[in-house]
Amino acid sequence: MEKAFSLKALGFKAIAGAVLIGSVAWGQYISVEPEQKNVKEIVEMYRLKEKKETVVPGFAFVSSVIYTAETLLNKNGGHVSNDILVNMVPVYDNMANWEYGVLNEVRMATLSLRKELSRSQSQSVEVKEVVDAQTRFTIDNTSWMMPAAEGKYKDGIDLLKIYLHDIADDNDGSDSSFFTRADNLAAWLDHVRSSLGSMSKRLSASGERYRTNIDLAGDKNAEAAKARAQTQDVGTPWLKIDDVYWEARGQTWALIHMFKAVEYDFKPVLEDKNAGPVVRNIIEELEATQRSLWSPVVLNGDGFGIFANHSYTMANFISRANAAVIELEQLLNKG
Repeated sequence: MEKAFSLKALGFKAIAGAVLIGSVAWGQYISVEPEQKNVKEIVEMYRLKEKKETVVPGFAFVSSVIYTAETLLNKNGGHVSNDILVNMVPVYDNMANWEYGVLNEVRMATLSLRKELSRSQSQSVEVKEVVDAQTRFTIDNTSWMMPAAEGKYKDGIDLLKIYLHDIADDNDGSDSSFFTRADNLAAWLDHVRSSLGSMSKRLSASGERYRTNIDLAGDKNAEAAKARAQTQDVGTPWLKIDDVYWEARGQTWALIHMFKAVEYDFKPVLEDKNAGPVVRNIIEELEATQRSLWSPVVLNGDGFGIFANHSYTMANFISRANAAVIELEQLLNKG
């Protein structure tokens, strides 16, 4: 009887060990970050070669949005943000946070497509496929049924593909178009500037606790709906530091592809404003955020201490990219 008991115990240990090893291997597999692609590769991925489709203005930008969105579904492990295991075991949430960073940029890009880039003027009619696609991407990324996030995102991607091929086909009878105007690009950059500024501040909060409230600075008559303390606790909780870091990596990964597409689609506009080098500078700063993380964990060293602070390093590159975005906006808004 004792022998039978020991065999059962041994079998249980073996099963537990196999489950542990399998879960670790699965976690490593889904945590592999997708590769970057250059803009010409992405354009060729979506161009209908059998129809000899022409690469028109906007083709690269829309293709880059589609590629970043499809990557959420097609990378290792697929879309994991709504997986039960990922939400139960925080060790596996790096890729879920990376996905959220990418998704936020896809949402802002499709919103800009809906409001500005697919329209010649503010009074012009919205493109139905773009409107419907934009709403699909607003679904909560953690929703796993009724509706499942993946299904809605796939619908959004399919709608963007319809729009993409409409703008490339002069003979389809569609009014869909894309306008490479300086003011349209500036409107998207305004979204990007706000997004990068917020992320930079969130990353910097990993090493600070309190900050003076400047919500009403610059306007002596300004009021807030709710009173706030003069000094605010803005520190990132310790267990959330790596979440913000991986979200930032996803955000900047998506923006690299979109800015390369801007460089391709808006080349005449950028040359007219002599802004090409500024876009190249933005891309270089964003690419620096994708350097390999050699530490097994996101370190949060204290200021000038002996340990690295990966959040501060990421915030540095993002702040510099954001400064270049502001400069680009100013150049585009000049006559």
